[in-house]
Amino acid sequence: QYDGQAPAAGVITGIGLVEGREVVVVANDATVKAGSWWPETIRKILRAQEVAMRQRIPIIYLVDSAGVNLPYQGGVFPGQYGAARIFYYNSLMRRYLHVPQISAVMGSCIAGGAYLPALSDVIFMVEGTSFMGLGGPNLVKGATGQVVDAETLGGASMHTSISAVAHYRAPTDRDCLKMIRGYVARLPGGASAPESGGAEHRRYPDPARPVSDLYDILPADHRMSYDVHALLACLLDGGRFDEFQPDIARELLCGHGEIEGQPVAILANARSVIKGKAGQMPRIGGIIYTESAEKAAYFIENASRERIPLLFIQDVSGFMVGTDAEQSGIIRAGAHFVEAMATATVPKIVLTVNHASGAGYYAMAGQGFDPDFILSWPTGRMAVMEGESAVEAMHGVELGKARGEKREPSPEVKAAVDGMREDYEHQLDAKHAAARGFVDAIVTVEETRDLLAFILRVTSRFRGPHLGPFVLPSFS
Repeated sequence: QYDGQAPAAGVITGIGLVEGREVVVVANDATVKAGSWWPETIRKILRAQEVAMRQRIPIIYLVDSAGVNLPYQGGVFPGQYGAARIFYYNSLMRRYLHVPQISAVMGSCIAGGAYLPALSDVIFMVEGTSFMGLGGPNLVKGATGQVVDAETLGGASMHTSISAVAHYRAPTDRDCLKMIRGYVARLPGGASAPESGGAEHRRYPDPARPVSDLYDILPADHRMSYDVHALLACLLDGGRFDEFQPDIARELLCGHGEIEGQPVAILANARSVIKGKAGQMPRIGGIIYTESAEKAAYFIENASRERIPLLFIQDVSGFMVGTDAEQSGIIRAGAHFVEAMATATVPKIVLTVNHASGAGYYAMAGQGFDPDFILSWPTGRMAVMEGESAVEAMHGVELGKARGEKREPSPEVKAAVDGMREDYEHQLDAKHAAARGFVDAIVTVEETRDLLAFILRVTSRFRGPHLGPFVLPSFS
């Protein structure tokens, strides 16, 4: 996103286990512009905080940041989702959500960034390397004329013995991390206690097919069809998929399965040509029709009532258009689908395996509807439409006229068409989506099942409702 200037936006965010407990970790990378905040840094930190709030699991901040990257301040400092939003989330987690927040100042923590650890529950600092202050020695000298060294101004010793801003002091980084692990181990279960009935301790069968088969199942050409049932057989326990209404709207599969003993309700687009009944036209896989929208809405509402997490396996190009579609009420059915998905109170997990286009992407739990986790395979293609469709939409008249006159398009049109195709192909790359935070992670097929199982365990820790970036408790 920043032309190689800021790998990972200078911050590493993730979720993992510390002393057997799921935690979110946010770690500044001081090797990238001294850990300063780029616009995408803010988005990554906010997303990590939302995961912690949504699942009610502890969050650990490893802080080593020079603060705002000044040339990019316009995308960092102002706005509803600027840096201030981080501190807003800090405050909500402390006061209302009771999500444990642990900060370790592992280097510099300057200016407004100092409020992030200050709004945490506990602060760890390291002797000789930690600094926390609203202004560094140079700023203090310029503003007040006072000459003071960093350790005296805001070092670990000062903050743990004089200001009392920090709570624990460690001799080294390694000791600091060990102390954090000990602190996490002492945390009470609270809202993070398992509610899944201990499924992770049960025995479960392997998938019916090895995960490596997915390389053969998914075609190299994204336009080609494949068997989505075979895909599910590589992910689900025993390959068992209890399909809901299997003979209705077969372009969108709905059904139940388990992943490492965790129950899950699945919606998966079937990218193949679906033969119609006698006298009916075949249906195009990856397209949502009126019947598939109604089927999906009913299935989602049932899963929400039964408190079963939803897994959306996306390979969708959009909703069907045309006279028949409109007369069948596809607008009403599509709205029902979207409303059911948006208001479902159970965890929503997304896996993009191929196309994620049009309003169909929205209906299949697009990012705007706050799914709990969004994963993509490297083959994921996210855009409003494919490049060829965009070319026809923008230049179809000129191209059609040239074809009708049996001539080549003008050089200007050809250049515009080639540029649009190239631009769309770049934007459709899964890495483009990941770099902008449209997906949480690009995952390989080999790690997909393990990650889905881990996510299902994480989401089972909090009963919910799983709505929005966070849900405040009732104050009635």
